[in-house]
Amino acid sequence: MIQHTVTFRFAEDAQVDAFWTRVDELREIPGVQRFAVLRQVGSKNDFTHGLSMYFESDVEYAAYNDHPVHVAFVAEAWLPNVADFLELDYVVDDR
Repeated sequence: MIQHTVTFRFAEDAQVDAFWTRVDELREIPGVQRFAVLRQVGSKNDFTHGLSMYFESDVEYAAYNDHPVHVAFVAEAWLPNVADFLELDYVVDDR
């Protein structure tokens, strides 16, 4: 299982309400599990929000990345509204 996370902060001129409306579209992409919208409460970085979701395998994760809804979201909602971000992808380390 892969946990895909991204933490970010909005641009000063971001259309925040329109962004969050588009985020909901990502939930419906096949393979997305346990989708969560996160709000940063710590003070150790400048990021304010996050998204997290799980995929059963790298096959589902790759399909998500290439899905037309995700591609359109990145081009039309993410790039115009997000000033900075950090993307992290995890698998469980069975140590």
